[in-house]
Order: sequence, then C-alpha cells, then structure tokens
Amino acid sequence: MSGCSEDRVGDWLLKCAVQRGASHYERDFSDDLPPDKPDLSDEEIAVALCLGRHPYNSVFIRAAAQLLSSPRTDAPRLARLAVMERVAPVLIHIATLAARFAPEAHPWPYLLLHLPRRLSCPRDALPHWSRFVSQTGVTPFAGGPDITWLRRRESAK
Repeated sequence: MSGCSEDRVGDWLLKCAVQRGASHYERDFSDDLPPDKPDLSDEEIAVALCLGRHPYNSVFIRAAAQLLSSPRTDAPRLARLAVMERVAPVLIHIATLAARFAPEAHPWPYLLLHLPRRLSCPRDALPHWSRFVSQTGVTPFAGGPDITWLRRRESAK
C-alpha cells in the first residue's frame, strides 16, 4: 500500500478486518483496494486500525475491537505490538469496556493486566461504550435492554 493516502490505507485495513470476521462493519468497498495480505496477522491489522496517524474514524477502532474479540487472538503478541506502536491507551479503553459487558471475552482481561497505563486518552477522544456492543430496546416483558459485546465472526479454519 505504499504511495496510498492514509484514508485509503485505513479503508484497506477495514476491508481486511471485515473479511477476517469484523462483520458488523461490512459494507461495499472500492474494487480498486488491494486484496488482503494473509502474511499480516489479525493483531497487526487491528493495531494498524488503532493508529492515530489515520484520519479519525471511530469505525476503525470499533472494527479492531470486534476483530480482536476472539479466542484466536494472541494476547501476548497483541500487547507487545500495542506498546511498540503506542496504541496501548486505545486497547486499554476497549479492554475496560469489555470488562463491563463481556468480562470473559478474550483477549481483554489479559491486556488489562499486561498493558502499561502510563498514558491515557482524553475521555471524549475514543468511541463511547455503546459503539462496541449490539443492544436492543426494553423488552415487552419489562426487562432491560439486551446488550451484547460485538465478537468476531469466526470462520471455520
């Protein structure tokens, strides 16, 4: 993707994430975007989506969260990449929200324990918790809303 504008790189990364299971963000992508590169790991795609160098697009961060919400995510590798690429505050934000709505969802508990908390993002700089979940309204039986953490659609590999 050398020579491409940052928004084109972001679109390509989003396309890769959707093809790999971030199905909530499925859409029509431009036909001239290159195909996925299988030699890039899911962790690399997700961390790249969280980089601040892209024009701000909360969909990138949300798609990264869904792609990573999988037992196939290599949590130690993800933590190393997050520190190297300086996106630990973004992943801590996601992990903190996951702890509230899906405390068992991998890899978020691992990241909360292993990522440094030296830096943080301003509260309004990252997507609101409601953007990482699927939720219904109040049920007709006077129950509360059904809130479900968006997890990766797993392919049969």
